[in-house]
Amino acid sequence: MTGGGQGRSGVALGLDAGTVRVGLAATDPTGTIATPIATLARRDSTALWNRVRSEAGSRGATRIVIGLPRELSGAEGPAALAARAFAAEAQSQTGLPVDMWDERLTTSAAERALISAGVRRRPRRELVDAVAAALMLQSWLDARRAVRSTR
Repeated sequence: MTGGGQGRSGVALGLDAGTVRVGLAATDPTGTIATPIATLARRDSTALWNRVRSEAGSRGATRIVIGLPRELSGAEGPAALAARAFAAEAQSQTGLPVDMWDERLTTSAAERALISAGVRRRPRRELVDAVAAALMLQSWLDARRAVRSTR
């Protein structure tokens, strides 16, 4: 697993893993825009990894980006350890390289955006993890673009 992902462009999948659900997002083929795809149940591991592999294959994904939930201080707590274990599982299940990316506050930002858009509570619960995954993945894309522009 890597931390920065300065490799070539291509489609990346973003996974924001919570204890109950996993948000799934993907970049466009140019690696410019991240879009929410789905919210997957975490309890059914077989279905979860089948869907991730299916999305990776159909989109031609070359990398997976996993949200790393750091504490506000920047330290890694128990949630970050769980995310690192999830990332190792993602790499094993898909065979794709995995990057970890800071996801602090993406779920609350996703929740605020959905509330502002007038999405009601029940549908919002189904969307928030996928939107959080897209926000995290977009942050990763933007950082890669900034690094490339300074070279």
